[in-house]
Amino acid sequence: MTLIKSISGIRGTIGGKPGEGFSPLDIVKFTSAFATWIANNSTNKKIKIVVGRDARISGEMVNNLVIGTLQGMGVDIIDIGLSTTPTVEIAVPEEKADGGIILTASHNPKQWNALKLLNEKGEFISEKEGAEVLRIADNELYSYADVNSLGKVTRKDTYFKIHIDKILELPHVDIAAIKAAKFKIVVDCVNSTGGIVVPQLLRALGVENIVKLYCDPTGEFPHNPEPLPENLRDISKLVKKEKAHLGIVVDPDVDRLAFVCEDGEMFGEEYTLVACADYILNKRTPAEKAAGKRANTVSNLSSTRALRDITEKHGGSYNASAVGEVNVVKLMKETKAVIGGEGNGGVILPELHYGRDALVGIALFLSHLAKFGKTSSMLRASYPDYIISKNKIELTPEINIDSILTGIKEKYKKQPVNTVDGIKIEFDKDWVHLRKSNTEPIIRIYSESELKATADNLAKKIMMDIREFIKQQQILQFDN
Repeated sequence: MTLIKSISGIRGTIGGKPGEGFSPLDIVKFTSAFATWIANNSTNKKIKIVVGRDARISGEMVNNLVIGTLQGMGVDIIDIGLSTTPTVEIAVPEEKADGGIILTASHNPKQWNALKLLNEKGEFISEKEGAEVLRIADNELYSYADVNSLGKVTRKDTYFKIHIDKILELPHVDIAAIKAAKFKIVVDCVNSTGGIVVPQLLRALGVENIVKLYCDPTGEFPHNPEPLPENLRDISKLVKKEKAHLGIVVDPDVDRLAFVCEDGEMFGEEYTLVACADYILNKRTPAEKAAGKRANTVSNLSSTRALRDITEKHGGSYNASAVGEVNVVKLMKETKAVIGGEGNGGVILPELHYGRDALVGIALFLSHLAKFGKTSSMLRASYPDYIISKNKIELTPEINIDSILTGIKEKYKKQPVNTVDGIKIEFDKDWVHLRKSNTEPIIRIYSESELKATADNLAKKIMMDIREFIKQQQILQFDN
């Protein structure tokens, strides 16, 4: 069994002993701590928290525990039921709530679940705030309300419509163009809540020919729910069989988005954000351009260089943040980015809200594809073509990982080096990014180039360097 405490929430596998898995006692403990943190930082006499969940099997059980605990803390709850992460993010400010909890383990398999924690803006809490929630939990610094002060539950099932209506109101979502394109689209929602809301969105956008694949919200994931090519063979075959224009894939909580081209090939999760950004950047008004308003973008350090290329092509400025949505959002605000996100298919459009949102990504991409007037594979071919190689080195606990990373940084000091999150080294248009795991003795190594062989060889070269530094450490330990 596994229980992982991170800055933005608590996740783990269902079952096991308290403290070792995502057990009922752990759910109560961390929900109590979050409610306490919210109360400590709010001037409201009565706290209100929005709760929503994906469709995974344990969702009902976790939902009951969370809502009962919040009631016991004297918190009023807006329960929006089966939902998506971005929908809850929208609901929090709409309800003028003090925070939100999303019950989802995102792309993790069905045995996982989690508490994702939001502030009053509907955004993920920061590292500092998350650390305070963990401190409250670890020291049991919470107490429960008396019988006259228990929280009340209000259930609302209107937020999918509210979310969709907000997307339809965006100036760059072109419903007429999408409708005129007469798209035929296959949808794979891995039997979670996307199976409810994605078809609703498509119909609202004017798409009439929708082929559903795994759209029953049973929580029985028919394949690994992470939208990677190796998990998407079924939709790839169905897109070709149905002669569809496009395949759309979302993860269980609908914050990651991937596309399958009409020929069954992957558009590329890294290129979801690239395509949406290209569309938004190209839509700047003449007045904005004349005023010199720059069209800035942000993604994390492990995302493709293609976003930088596209941004600079449109006269904008690209910036890279540390990995993690909260870090992307922070830098987007600082740089006044018009769009941003992560290379895992996460699109963040500030006009709607500061959170990864597959639904707004679908609307932007279909508007773009409709106006492009050609196939999705041709749209993909219009972008710079980069390949990312993902690797890792598993180390023994006694190895000093920080010392190894310092050695790598020193060896490549003549290259552009970014140390915001681990070490990222640039070699002209190629790059390699090294990050140590916070939970395991592992160094993750991402590299990118225009050729797969070059990306792989760059990663292998860095891995050889790491092994050499390990040998040096071991020799010094032996000598001592």
